Amino acid sequence: MRAACRARFICGLISLLLLAACTRSAPPPDIFRRGNGPEPDSLDPALARSDSAATILRDAYEGLAGLDREARPVPGAAAAWTVSADGRTYTYTLRADARWSNGEAVTADDFVRSWRRLVAPATGSQYAEVLAPVENARAIVAGQRPPSALGIAAVDARTLIVHLTAPTAYFPSLTAHWSTFPTYHGTAPAAPGHMVTNGAYVPVSWIVGSQVVAIRNDWYRAAAGVSIGEVHYLHVADPRDEYSRYRGGDLDSTYVLPAASLQQLQSRHGAQVHVGPQLGVYFYGFNLEQPPFRDAPALRQALALAVDRERIVSMVTALGETPAYGWVPEGMADYTSQRFVWQSLSSSERLVMARRLYAQAGYGAAHPLHIELRYPTGATHEKIALVVAAMWHEALGVDAVPVGEEFRSLLESINRGEAVLFRSSWIGDYNDPYTFASVLRSDFGINLVHYKNTEYDARLDAAQATADVGLRRQQLEQAERIALHDVPLIPLYFYITKHLVAPRVRGWYDNVMNVVYTKDLALMQ
Repeated sequence: MRAACRARFICGLISLLLLAACTRSAPPPDIFRRGNGPEPDSLDPALARSDSAATILRDAYEGLAGLDREARPVPGAAAAWTVSADGRTYTYTLRADARWSNGEAVTADDFVRSWRRLVAPATGSQYAEVLAPVENARAIVAGQRPPSALGIAAVDARTLIVHLTAPTAYFPSLTAHWSTFPTYHGTAPAAPGHMVTNGAYVPVSWIVGSQVVAIRNDWYRAAAGVSIGEVHYLHVADPRDEYSRYRGGDLDSTYVLPAASLQQLQSRHGAQVHVGPQLGVYFYGFNLEQPPFRDAPALRQALALAVDRERIVSMVTALGETPAYGWVPEGMADYTSQRFVWQSLSSSERLVMARRLYAQAGYGAAHPLHIELRYPTGATHEKIALVVAAMWHEALGVDAVPVGEEFRSLLESINRGEAVLFRSSWIGDYNDPYTFASVLRSDFGINLVHYKNTEYDARLDAAQATADVGLRRQQLEQAERIALHDVPLIPLYFYITKHLVAPRVRGWYDNVMNVVYTKDLALMQ
């Protein structure tokens, strides 16, 4: 750690001690206190999968590409790239001034080793699918080829060549995803305090249950333009607690908004309220490998029909969310989002259909479904779970018991197969429908519901293999219709970006990817 970085870290610790000594004080002038939701699952780009981890990793590392304020891919660690005439070969030129936080040059070989590590079965990355467009990636993940067979090569220290199996228009956006970030010499990152990163910040401490602290990387290629010297990513799972801390002056921005009407929040906070469209969906997932939902499409469809999504977004979330009757959100370029075939039915018609399917599945008043509905602790999640459980009971007689779990514990329960009905979400990794379609692919590492449909996978394969934009769109839309027919999960609503941002923060922006780099911001002194 360079002397300047060490000095800032010590100053940050002193600031924390001073803050703890009094109930209220002026905000530290060079420290951005960023609300970052639940505890991150990992700070290893190859293993992290949570949104809170992604926010930190985007600040700490830099991929070949980054995202601009409109969430469009722009040069990152690569100064430029070219694409072959057939769209299958990308040649990247790394920046001459790209450096690790210890001063060493970032090289093409760092990317080669990191990408090989990402797809290696021994790594166990649930995001290995991100590199599926790269030659041999799928065979490597399946254990059929060695990681060295991946279609990526370092020509020299600053020239990187990537070979794809088929033209992939959104590939530049993939290289802005955190899983593709390089790690130092392509190895697993050290713990904060010992990490070597190539982004604008270096994580220096992680207090589990509290915060991650990162300081400005003076070796970062654009360090001269990075205004904020230190970032505290504060992890507060409950939006009510986060809102209280924001109102108390302990946060400069929030991860989400509290459960209140948008009108109330705007009346109280004015321009501090930031909302906008986001490519994300809130859903309840079924574990399709366990009873009662394995081989039970009628039961799954009945539960999906019995949920009144309009009530949820108008009475529970109330911030402008859109009811979700499909999997892929509106707003994707060159794509028409699909919907359940029964969306056009009236509420009463839906209930009639739901009761018929429920009975067809073997359930009724004499034999009701008994099930746990697991959700991450938090006021909004709890309210939604209670409301949905009440809807199911009223419409079908289902006995659904909401059970709250700490976020990381819930993930572990899902991974172990213990949660058969659970709340989850999916935030698009890039602005293309495949980022949603791939989640339900049978071999995708984060296919939490364990959905398997060979026809669905074939449609995705066909979409990936064609350079015809119209044919690709048709294949992906058909795949979504197949999934909605099978009901592997219940979409509830589509997300919006929603933050409170203190007046002293300058440069905040909103986009459909909900990506805001700390390096783009400044604090008013």
